[in-house]
Amino acid sequence: MKKKLFPALMALCLGTAVVAGCSNGGDKNKDAAATVKSSGNSGAKVKLTAIMTKHPLTQELSKMKWLQEAEDRAGVNIEWQEVTADWDQKKGALLAGGDIPDLIIGPNAITDPEYAQFNGLFQDMTDLIDQYAPNVKAMFEAKPETKAISTQLDGKIYGLSKYQRFWPASATRQYINKQWLDKLGLQMPTNWDELYNVLLAFKDKDPNGNGAKDEIPMDFAPAGTGGVGYFMPTVLLGSLGITLTDGSGQGYFLEDGVVKNFFVDERYKQLIEFLHKCYAAGLINKEVFTQDYTKFQAVARGNGDKATVGFTWGWEITDRVGNTLAPQYESMAPLKVSADANYKLSWDYDFNSLNYGVNMVSMSEKTKNKEAAMKFINELYDPKVSMQVLFGSLGTNISDNGDGTYSVLPPTDAAMDPGTWKWTSTWADNGPMYISDDLKLNLGTDMASNIKQTEPLKATFDAIDKEKDVFPGMFIKYSTADNSTLGLNNTNLMALVMPKYSQWITNGGIDKEWDAYVKNSEKAGLTDNLKIMQKYYDDYKKNNK
Repeated sequence: MKKKLFPALMALCLGTAVVAGCSNGGDKNKDAAATVKSSGNSGAKVKLTAIMTKHPLTQELSKMKWLQEAEDRAGVNIEWQEVTADWDQKKGALLAGGDIPDLIIGPNAITDPEYAQFNGLFQDMTDLIDQYAPNVKAMFEAKPETKAISTQLDGKIYGLSKYQRFWPASATRQYINKQWLDKLGLQMPTNWDELYNVLLAFKDKDPNGNGAKDEIPMDFAPAGTGGVGYFMPTVLLGSLGITLTDGSGQGYFLEDGVVKNFFVDERYKQLIEFLHKCYAAGLINKEVFTQDYTKFQAVARGNGDKATVGFTWGWEITDRVGNTLAPQYESMAPLKVSADANYKLSWDYDFNSLNYGVNMVSMSEKTKNKEAAMKFINELYDPKVSMQVLFGSLGTNISDNGDGTYSVLPPTDAAMDPGTWKWTSTWADNGPMYISDDLKLNLGTDMASNIKQTEPLKATFDAIDKEKDVFPGMFIKYSTADNSTLGLNNTNLMALVMPKYSQWITNGGIDKEWDAYVKNSEKAGLTDNLKIMQKYYDDYKKNNK
């Protein structure tokens, strides 16, 4: 999960794409309906073209056994372009030129506003689903919400959703090196003030015992220009009573039924002031705003059994710091601002975005063999195929237990953590899928650990008002005009707030600039966006009583 996630949204924030290469080779402009002979198939296959926006860790698609088998069953041979970075730039040129492949696959790879803006470029799949995609129909029937988030306001379906089933209530947990605490005789921090003092000790007292001042007291994930996301210190806004939803990458959140944006909230200012205090004291990784995600992960793996990072955020502890260092760390409950603070604690609530996904696969309107393209899509939504989309191929990543049950296998490399193994092996969370509730799949050790590491957050999650404080973003569909307004305003807003996010943490100055910054944010379109989102939220609540 965690590697999707930047607004990514993240979003989670998720959480994207330079064309890395074509696994099948050839000219992507060849006739999409051309056929080629295939070994192991007595007939001819329909040739299709496709783009997959995959994670940088993910191996070449040509090495995925489950994918080749899905193509064989659908009678297609797909010429893949594998995109691992700068997707927005690549996509802009594709859409503007009208030169898109038969299929585009990846989480929200094409957005609702883009379907509206490039009307006629994408295929309405409604009738094709009825004729050629029984697995998609089964998902729609079992999980009606997946049909709702796949359907535009005009009733057309340009992008299909997914259902992932197994994921917890939040993408982000916070971790501290308990071994360092014990060595220095420190207690587990319970508020920001105590955390600051612990981080100072981590910096000055050589807790990893190697005689070098190489400790990084705090580290967090890099943000993009389009917003924040998972594994970032914005989760500390929960200390101030703000419930982030799905990473709240562009700052929007719900509080007592009112849509707000934390980038102009006084509580955000308070958080940034605390983070600047930490940065000025040398408690935050100096490369926190220049490192990429791969470096963020690698630094936390330390050197052998010598940890480097003291306090951080992540998806699951072996994924964050690796197998060797994982026993040194513990997950933590949300922190109060101070010992006498009376804010109701909250946290980032991400269940919807972790288990559902929007616009996971789109089809070109110009696809000449739409039946074949839809049959391939249908294969992806077969629950047994979907578990391989998520965890990897049967035999290598998943075992068939012979009794109707399946088990996720541990990595073949004992030094690799299960999360990295998944993302290395397959599309993982970036793929379309339907993990049906009756599929009997035993999860890997990382998911079991994830559940255990979420326990310190449970009381906080239980106390969140899901009706009034969780914004149901992915379930709300906007009109073409309002989508356009929201998108343009958010682009302007992020161009203003994201540079200030890093500038104020590293250099300070937020107090002096705050009033002008808030006014400029409102002028950038934030005021209009809040009005639009409030109207749609109110309508959504009326229609879903």
